[in-house]
Amino acid sequence: ELAERDPMMYEMVMKLEGHIWDDGLHPEDKKAHSIAIAASLRDQHATRAQLAGAAHLGIKKAEVEEALRVAFLLAGMPAYVYGKAQLDEVMKE
Repeated sequence: ELAERDPMMYEMVMKLEGHIWDDGLHPEDKKAHSIAIAASLRDQHATRAQLAGAAHLGIKKAEVEEALRVAFLLAGMPAYVYGKAQLDEVMKE
């Protein structure tokens, strides 16, 4: 974990995250964007972390699926398939 390995870097990342999540777009919209980006990068840790945050914010599975379809349009089929597989595991119905 970054907090243990490099506390100073962790603190800076957390400050940046606070600035990013500050205001502007609704948190639910930012979370959907984050999921689509993480899935596009096929980053399992980030995708699952963002999906867990989405569930905490009350974002529905269908809303996440819509964000993944946008990722498909811009990043291709692998991004959608990867994100959908993570979604189905993390947000079981």
